[in-house]
Amino acid sequence: MSTILVGVSPAIQKIRDTLNRIASNAALNVIITGETGVGKEVVARCLHEASPRNKNEFVKVNCAAIPDTLLESELFGTEQGAYTGALKTRKGKFELADDGVLFLDEIGDMPFHLQAKLLHVLQSGEYSRLGSESNLKSNTWVISATNHDLRQKIKAKEFRADLYYRLNMVRIHIPPLRERPEDIPELIRHYTRVYSEAYADRHILPLSRDIFDRFCRFSWPGNARQLLSALKRILLIGCDEETLREILDEESPRINGSSPPPMAGNLLGQIRDLTDKSPDELADFSLRVVKQSAIDIVEREAISQILNMTNWNRTRASKILKISYKTLLTKIGQLNITRPQDAQG
Repeated sequence: MSTILVGVSPAIQKIRDTLNRIASNAALNVIITGETGVGKEVVARCLHEASPRNKNEFVKVNCAAIPDTLLESELFGTEQGAYTGALKTRKGKFELADDGVLFLDEIGDMPFHLQAKLLHVLQSGEYSRLGSESNLKSNTWVISATNHDLRQKIKAKEFRADLYYRLNMVRIHIPPLRERPEDIPELIRHYTRVYSEAYADRHILPLSRDIFDRFCRFSWPGNARQLLSALKRILLIGCDEETLREILDEESPRINGSSPPPMAGNLLGQIRDLTDKSPDELADFSLRVVKQSAIDIVEREAISQILNMTNWNRTRASKILKISYKTLLTKIGQLNITRPQDAQG
């Protein structure tokens, strides 16, 4: 199954545009930033699948999950006899990802002494296994991800500036769900279908409108990962009111009427990020693009509400919206509007 980047927010649309521009080349190192759970690996896999390297391996290394003493051999491999117990030659992740993609997750947690060796590989295209004096060529597309502010880690002497600039040829930032709440219903609908297909041999419980609405109002501090875990649990085993309140922690903030409109929160976040952008990264930013993204969000919400109100009678809905039937069908397709009961399996 191919990986899908789900969402209708301006931020997700911009990421899709970036993916389309850089995936065909697959030559520029990419760094993906964002809070834990926003979907950095999803974006990395989308890049791999859209690139000419998609027939070769996507190899993931979690730099935070592997002990410092093992990470070097994990990345570069070991030669037979390199140390006591090295009874045979073992390929490292760089070698396994040759002609493919090496995804370095949590790159901000890579030990400082290993950063110099990674930099050498990126600069020279060569590396050697532990215990070997011969060099191997690397033809690997390196995509990294972090939830840290690497610029702060550079100031704290915890991350090499030269490595940062080498990794940061293209930066893709994924905002948290609380800044793009218009993506929450899209994630719920999409993954309801995914889980229904994945567990077709089990009885999938319907998602009630009340739970759907409460999920859409919740801020999801753990982002998409937390949302999808909660959704999967409810679809497979259901939940009572007490469990639902536990999932939607009462102390966590809600997305409600006092918050900025969905598109406003995201666009303000984009504007705040402008000072961190290079001239090349600002090439696609314009008031026209922002305006169109906002219009799409508003139109999508208005059309969805009218369709639901008319029980998806598109003839009635087109008359209420004062647009032609053909225009309504076009917008349903362009704006990816789906019928709630269809999305709920």
